[in-house]
Amino acid sequence: MKTVLKLEEWMMFGLGIYLFSLLDYAWWWFLVLILTPDIGMLGYLFDNKIGAISYNIFHHKGLALLIYGMGIYFSIPLCQLIGIVLFSHSAMDRAMGYGLKYDKGFKFTHLGEIGNNG
Repeated sequence: MKTVLKLEEWMMFGLGIYLFSLLDYAWWWFLVLILTPDIGMLGYLFDNKIGAISYNIFHHKGLALLIYGMGIYFSIPLCQLIGIVLFSHSAMDRAMGYGLKYDKGFKFTHLGEIGNNG
């Protein structure tokens, strides 16, 4: 089942690439921006709770889809771009085992503990 879930996330990442291709931005923008949602990790400089909240905001697919949908509805390509980057990054992270965080610490995620292969 774990393989199926990872494959599903990689497919969503592929969807993000496709949606990006529909926008009028150069491809290098996707490469430059794909890691920007990790700015949410800066919350961990304060404490685990703030870190988890800020990380999860920047890695929430629902929020990403909401931003993308607003960009579609209001014809704002920048909002579409932001939504696609957030969505694609989140799918990529989950495919690699990095899930939404618990306030116990960075390595505790909804997908299990990072680094725990068991």
